Amino acid sequence: MTARRDIEAITERIRHRSRPGREAYLGRIAEASHRTANRAVLSCGNLAHGFAVCSPSEKVALGGDRVPNLGIITSYNDMLSAHQPFETYPALIKDAAREAGGIA
Repeated sequence: MTARRDIEAITERIRHRSRPGREAYLGRIAEASHRTANRAVLSCGNLAHGFAVCSPSEKVALGGDRVPNLGIITSYNDMLSAHQPFETYPALIKDAAREAGGIA
């Protein structure tokens, strides 16, 4: 058996073994996609921190419950790497969210 066939067989076993969990996960995602944001349950302090970096128009949009938003969380410290591999990554996420009608 070649390495490629071994990898394909292992991948298929993983797919088969994880199918029930993945189907449950996809079901939860589908169910959640029909709900609106519920930012009203957050305290003012939490909202202030969440909105602080947003533009004025994004703050207005996030004030309601209609606009989806993503939180970008990273623990990577670009100061420790001369290569700064994640320097532009948050901007890419923000652009993609904006194109999809959301805010990141």
